[in-house]
Amino acid sequence: MIMALLLDLATIVGGFLLAISLLRRVPRAGDSLGRAADRVAPFGWVVGVVALVAGGFYLLVHLFDGPRVFHFEVVGILVGVALLWDRLTERREPPALLLAVFGLIAIVVGLQGLVTPD
Repeated sequence: MIMALLLDLATIVGGFLLAISLLRRVPRAGDSLGRAADRVAPFGWVVGVVALVAGGFYLLVHLFDGPRVFHFEVVGILVGVALLWDRLTERREPPALLLAVFGLIAIVVGLQGLVTPD
């Protein structure tokens, strides 16, 4: 249960960090969202590691024990890889719009995971 909560929270926060380039453009809320993202951004690698570990854990559990692989695990793993991409490859030129849209999708999937029973 705690691993599921960690996966959902890491997916939400990671999606927020990925989508901040789009969220900064929201009228009246973009500035405060940007400040919040600037405070959380130094810990983005921790969120990425948590998303990778929790997503990988549930991927293995659902591969071997069933019932099937869910999209929560896949999105969590992809969020972790996206957040750790610059540390893994030493390249810093990601497709920003694609990552921002994926971040919005990750936020929705994380919120869905919070309300879905384990």
